[in-house]
Amino acid sequence: MMKLLACISVIGFRLMVCVHSEFIEPSPSLALRSFSSTQTRMPCRFMVEADEQVVQVTWSRQKPGGEREQIIVGHFTEGPIVSPDFLSLVQFESSDPTVDSTLLILNTKKADQATYTCHISIFPSGSFQRQISLTVWRVLRLIGCAAVPPDAVIADSGSWRVGHSGSELRCVVKGNPLPQNVTWSRKDDRLPAGVLVKEDRLMFVRPLNVTDEGVYVCQTANSAGIAKAEFKVEIGSRCLIYWKDDRLPAGVLVKEDRLMFVRPLNVTDEGVYVCQTANSAGIAKAEFKVEIGKRWPESARALGSPSETLLIIIGASVAGVLVIVIVIAIILINCHLRRKNRKLKRALSTRTEEMISLSRQVSMRRLDSFNGDLRTALEEIALIQMDSVTKGSVLSVEDRSTLSDVKGRHGDREYDSLGRPAIYTAYRPARSSRNIREIEEERNERRRRVESYVKSSSMSLVLLLCRLP
Repeated sequence: MMKLLACISVIGFRLMVCVHSEFIEPSPSLALRSFSSTQTRMPCRFMVEADEQVVQVTWSRQKPGGEREQIIVGHFTEGPIVSPDFLSLVQFESSDPTVDSTLLILNTKKADQATYTCHISIFPSGSFQRQISLTVWRVLRLIGCAAVPPDAVIADSGSWRVGHSGSELRCVVKGNPLPQNVTWSRKDDRLPAGVLVKEDRLMFVRPLNVTDEGVYVCQTANSAGIAKAEFKVEIGSRCLIYWKDDRLPAGVLVKEDRLMFVRPLNVTDEGVYVCQTANSAGIAKAEFKVEIGKRWPESARALGSPSETLLIIIGASVAGVLVIVIVIAIILINCHLRRKNRKLKRALSTRTEEMISLSRQVSMRRLDSFNGDLRTALEEIALIQMDSVTKGSVLSVEDRSTLSDVKGRHGDREYDSLGRPAIYTAYRPARSSRNIREIEEERNERRRRVESYVKSSSMSLVLLLCRLP
């Protein structure tokens, strides 16, 4: 009996252990269904005793072909470790995978359909695992189930100017269901000739003209309604340039309102060129006659012919060269004259120095002569004084003879300028007295001059004697 009770207690204990150490979720053989492009949650939680510890959690899957792949591992010390093939595809729902081992497939795909295994390692109890079968369904989205009324917009391309080709209008439609038929018309008028309708496009396959102006209407419809769109075409003015009664010559380029001769002109380019333009108010034309080599434009005629222009240019160039040559010659002559003046100044300075040197030499020679023979110098001075005295005595004698002659003439009788006796005699006492006075003054002046000369000579001699050593 006691043995039976012991066995029952052991079995009860085991049962208690099995009850407390078990999976909380998932249930055995769980089958999950998930949609593609959604997040899938695969639960896995295990309850352990107080003396037990979850060491590692491992998720793996087995595809229908039998291939097994390890997805992610959660270690109690190292944390979660994702396999390289599943990076950014899966993760644990909890930050502590040893407590809650639920796996999340972030973006489920059809390839994720497989059998998944949650394997838990517990110390010291051992390992436990549960499997989950995952089926992935694709989501089919039905777009445009409700009818949407149509919408239309007209888009244009190309240039809307007179003479331009290839312009077109396109009707862009929307709606559900999408409208399939598009009709074109022109408001208050029919479509012009030469216009092509192709599906949703209205094409002007010929050059435009002013008659193409107007309001063009695009109309479309579906089961939900009708839509219209309008576009106003305005043809801009443009010159149509052509050669009257013929076509334009080769090598001539028409660029908008300009006619350009992109090659050298020749005689075949002569003719009357016509520029035609138009708008909604009417049409205008202008003509211009081109004559090659016969007539010059007014601007060219004012300037003269090319030969005259060339002569003017040559003449101006020659005149400019002459002016430059004259200026250079003047500068050279000026420089030459300046050099010559400098040479003359140097020569004059040299001559002046030579004269000063010679005069100094003469002065030194005179001083040497005076120093050598003072007696000869005194004799020369005495002779000079005697000569001056003799000159003074001669002058005094001449003055006396003149006075005696005058007195004789006045005493006896008067004579004319030739020494002949005067026929008419007249007594002139005032004139005689004036002549005598003038003679006296002249004689006194001569005496003063002689005395001054003698005095100056004496002083010079004295100074010379004083300077002698």
